[in-house]
Amino acid sequence: MTIPVLTIDGPSGAGKGTVSRLVSKKLGWNYLDSGSIYRSLAIALQKLSVSVTDVTAVTEVASSMVLEFECGDELVVKLKGENITVQLGLETTGSIASQVAAYPEVRKVLLKKQQDFRQLPGLVADGRDMGTVVFPEAEHKVFLTASAEKRAARRYKQLIEKEIDANIVEITNEIEARDRRDRERETAPLVMAENALYIDSSDLTIDQVVEEVLNLIR
Repeated sequence: MTIPVLTIDGPSGAGKGTVSRLVSKKLGWNYLDSGSIYRSLAIALQKLSVSVTDVTAVTEVASSMVLEFECGDELVVKLKGENITVQLGLETTGSIASQVAAYPEVRKVLLKKQQDFRQLPGLVADGRDMGTVVFPEAEHKVFLTASAEKRAARRYKQLIEKEIDANIVEITNEIEARDRRDRERETAPLVMAENALYIDSSDLTIDQVVEEVLNLIR
């Protein structure tokens, strides 16, 4: 029996996580936040004081990393039993995650961890290469994006609400730099799958995006 998969790819801050969680909840499917796996690795590297440029050491940490996902109203991620959810949202975490995600050795190690999430009754997977590399055979694919300015504004609002100091200019610059890294990396660059539905969420509400995605499944 083929287990259905919906992939939602796109740049950082486009709303992939929120949309994917809502869609998975409405469908009753499992949920994979691939970005949190790479962000968890970034946190593990910081805790172990491992240099981001030491590819061998980074790959070893990726292989031994023990993660737990608890998907309720909000995604809770635990690294070796420690709740690291708040740290996942930090800009430094995202920056390191983007750097290590460019290493082919690391992506190979984490590929299997991601594919193991494909279980009945189905899976909603969000990331940057879900529809092109991790689940290229997925029946349903979406590419969700928004302007860098809109994404920065959303990120700024999220951080302020969590009482985390933030600078809108710095966030915009970091988002644009991350976009360039993701598009230009040699391994699994950020590209839209040929058969994906393109959605620009700049001027759409979350509910409108969710409805578009559900219509694709229907």
